[in-house]
Amino acid sequence: MNEDDTPAPPGLRRARRVATLLDDAVTVPGTNTSVGLDPLVGLIPVSGTVTSAAIALSIVAEAIRSGVPRGVVARMLLNVAVDVVVGSIPVIGSVFDVFWKANRRNVRLFERAVAERV
Repeated sequence: MNEDDTPAPPGLRRARRVATLLDDAVTVPGTNTSVGLDPLVGLIPVSGTVTSAAIALSIVAEAIRSGVPRGVVARMLLNVAVDVVVGSIPVIGSVFDVFWKANRRNVRLFERAVAERV
């Protein structure tokens, strides 16, 4: 199921918006690369990583509320953990965030889990 398919649970729609804001808000001119707030906020030592992780966990919470299986939730949490651990490395972590896109990965997992229920 992708963003154009309807109906999607309200939690999935909210998760998509959060993922776009954090991972894909703006396309870098002259490239196919998009960036969001996650790598920018991650430049702020400690509090930036904590803030990004808290917002990323809101996607996981939406998935849990929508009844996504525990195995999928575990994979989503692993994506957030990798994002936090590597993202906490100054500068390198922000570059990693541009390409890892944990939130977009988690939305895809969420979408697949919802599609499998239908």
